[in-house]
Amino acid sequence: MTTYSADPNLDLVLERTVDVAPELVWKAWTTPELIVQWFTPKPWSTTSCELDLRPGGKFNTVMRSPEGQEFPNVGCVLLAEENSTLVFTSALGPGFRPQVTEDGFPFTAVVHIEPAGTGTKYTATAIHADASAKKAHAEMGFIEGWGAALDQLVEVAKRL
Repeated sequence: MTTYSADPNLDLVLERTVDVAPELVWKAWTTPELIVQWFTPKPWSTTSCELDLRPGGKFNTVMRSPEGQEFPNVGCVLLAEENSTLVFTSALGPGFRPQVTEDGFPFTAVVHIEPAGTGTKYTATAIHADASAKKAHAEMGFIEGWGAALDQLVEVAKRL
């Protein structure tokens, strides 16, 4: 993969080292039955996940609010390098089909994992088209939400 350098004007980055092996972080990110256990910060939940790790494959989830409202998210896998990098986007649907998103700011996520001692250096980058999309995503609580989801991922991975 071409190395991606985050643009501080357009991108949000969550970077942490977690005490779980990279293989387990990868498994938690790429197994639908595990994704539904951690992907959405509580008290929200993820009720379903469809994932095809091939470029152009689907990355679809349905999130449920505490009030029971459901929010489908249709996306497309761009890259999946085992135990290393997962790139997906909400700007495209399966088969690289362009789509209009309801949230108003499609983004591309780059999840990079690498060994760090006995754990994993975890970097999640949300790439946005413009500063207003970045701002909207930040105001939704990107750092807090993705951080809470990472904590939940670690809990799930430690049970594997």
